[in-house]
Amino acid sequence: MNQKWCTDITSIYTVKNGWTYLPSVMDFHSKKILGYAYDTSMSARLAVKAVKNACLNVKNTKNIILHSDLGTQYTSHIFEDYLFSKGIIHSYSRKGNPYDNACIESFHSVLKKEEVNHHKYYDFNVAYKAIFEYIESWYNRKRIHSSIDYRTPQEVYEATLVAA
Repeated sequence: MNQKWCTDITSIYTVKNGWTYLPSVMDFHSKKILGYAYDTSMSARLAVKAVKNACLNVKNTKNIILHSDLGTQYTSHIFEDYLFSKGIIHSYSRKGNPYDNACIESFHSVLKKEEVNHHKYYDFNVAYKAIFEYIESWYNRKRIHSSIDYRTPQEVYEATLVAA
């Protein structure tokens, strides 16, 4: 836990605001979504905000490996500078090899299959509330995963804290 993270951005459509963007940060071990941010524009600052949110409850971020794709948000100076300031090591796949990011892409796919595709969000605020509820109340705390022995990400995360 808190050794390897991955991050990616997905888009979510709203009637009033058009496309909105959700970068998320996942812990590889527990599959817990540690941090995310949400806005109407896709920017490096938004990607940094998701990582900042992931760092809020982590005492020591030094030497955490953060994997991302080669998107401009993740290769920007502002993003790299923030990671450097926290001692986080940035990792990315070679062009055309996105497999290391599969778990966060899978999360975004599940988010859309289980939540987003079942609703028509009027605006940014309505979408944000639904996404918050999905991640914080359902995905992290109630949704079991076969890859972590049919436990929830929160259970695995807490068990790892106790074992440490």
